[in-house]
Amino acid sequence: MLALLHTSPVHVPVFDALRDEDHPGLRLRHFVDATLLSTARREGPRAVTGEVETLLRRAVAEGARAVLCTCSTIGAVAETAGAAATGPGVPVLRVDRPMAAAAVAAGPRVVVLAALESTLAPTTALVEDEARRAGRPVTVRGVLADAAWPRFEAGDDDGYVRRVAAAADRVVDADAIVLAQASMAPAERLTTTPVPVLASPRPGLAAAARAVRPAPG
Repeated sequence: MLALLHTSPVHVPVFDALRDEDHPGLRLRHFVDATLLSTARREGPRAVTGEVETLLRRAVAEGARAVLCTCSTIGAVAETAGAAATGPGVPVLRVDRPMAAAAVAAGPRVVVLAALESTLAPTTALVEDEARRAGRPVTVRGVLADAAWPRFEAGDDDGYVRRVAAAADRVVDADAIVLAQASMAPAERLTTTPVPVLASPRPGLAAAARAVRPAPG
């Protein structure tokens, strides 16, 4: 079983649909705590370390063989907390790491596009970490689509993704555009920019699905 740690209930049907499309038969267990994001925005991501560790332990107790954190703001906290909370046998992955690796492979100029300012620094750090792992030089630039998030909070999903897509289309001098939050993924198909626009849910879930497969032999 794969556990998913969300900070919004809107992610549950998204990942269920991706599972049905790409990984039929994969059993998912969703853990949703919206207060994690609100606290992380107010006090910084490290402020939710204890709460994240508690959720990770609960996921393992309920049978998780891996945990996928779908929130970019607290992704690094989840990865770090995983070592203490789950031990080496249950990997804790962040949904945006495969996307960051793909961005680094696309070229040295990466734009991190976020609707929340609290997501810019963690995602920038992630892209830079993937660049170090790959031994590639990279320059990361953050762009805030600050008109988009109020639409998300109002439940206007269409208005939200359209504002994200419009922000992506205004980006120039980039080899890849990273959509920093999983909720931004639908904007990927609305953009018209020639720059590759990368979203995290599909590659992130694929990496987590591989983590729960039995070892061959």
